[in-house]
Amino acid sequence: MHRLALLALIVCSAATAAACSDSDTATSPSNLPVVFSAVLRPANEVPPVSNAESTGVGAVQITFNLTRDASGAITGGTADFYFQASGFPGDTAVQGSHIHPGVAGVNGPVIIGASLTAANRRALENGMIEYRETGIVMSAANAAAVVANPSAFYFNIHSPLNPGGFARGQLQRVQ
Repeated sequence: MHRLALLALIVCSAATAAACSDSDTATSPSNLPVVFSAVLRPANEVPPVSNAESTGVGAVQITFNLTRDASGAITGGTADFYFQASGFPGDTAVQGSHIHPGVAGVNGPVIIGASLTAANRRALENGMIEYRETGIVMSAANAAAVVANPSAFYFNIHSPLNPGGFARGQLQRVQ
């Protein structure tokens, strides 16, 4: 059942991508939110996860709600994160979820992150986690960089067993 919900999130993201055009340019910026998605896999981490948390899969949808000036330049905004993960050990806890700069195979620092921490972590329930956080403040520079080249950024989730991340995926724009 949980894998069906995860698959539905991935299919909806792909359908949205096929139906939307990328009309967000400096000369004609869209007032719509900008949406990204990624499939999260332990094998995508650098180095790949090979311990007990190597068995699951996840998906994320990230929405940027941007503010722009009269010329269309991004001046700021907020991010909303929604992710699901399943198939990981029952004692897995998510203690971080972030966007980092880095193409596939390259690690980078956190530039946009949710409020999950070691002190504020979320445990899997029945082998699955579903997490949503809205209104994550981000800088104009970080927002503009992700919008300009999403595949140069990745999202991952972190656990006590894998503090560097246990599931990762490169961003792709879907709206």
